[in-house]
Amino acid sequence: MKQISGRDLVGMTNPAAGAPIPLLLDVREPWEFALAAIRIDGFETRLMPMNSVPGRISELDPAQPVVCICHHGARSAQVVAFLERQGFEAVYNLAGGLDAWSAQVDDAVPRY
Repeated sequence: MKQISGRDLVGMTNPAAGAPIPLLLDVREPWEFALAAIRIDGFETRLMPMNSVPGRISELDPAQPVVCICHHGARSAQVVAFLERQGFEAVYNLAGGLDAWSAQVDDAVPRY
């Protein structure tokens, strides 16, 4: 499983010409997303709670890099493993989740 740190995620903000823009796939529950979310200019952020991913997989493009996000990284790791089994190759788990992002990259994102 590929892990990506918050700092490395920031480094993905300037993809090579013609490269697909990564999708930030937030797999937390709607109430968690309402409390705090990662937003990066140029990236699409999509809320898709973990339990809904199997039924909504057709909404995802296997050719687009996907960075899965949850609170601490456990739920997103499960989604990454599922997507890998479905043939997704460029799928990453945000190490430490939103909590690590807030502590290491953007303290304006609330911790809960």
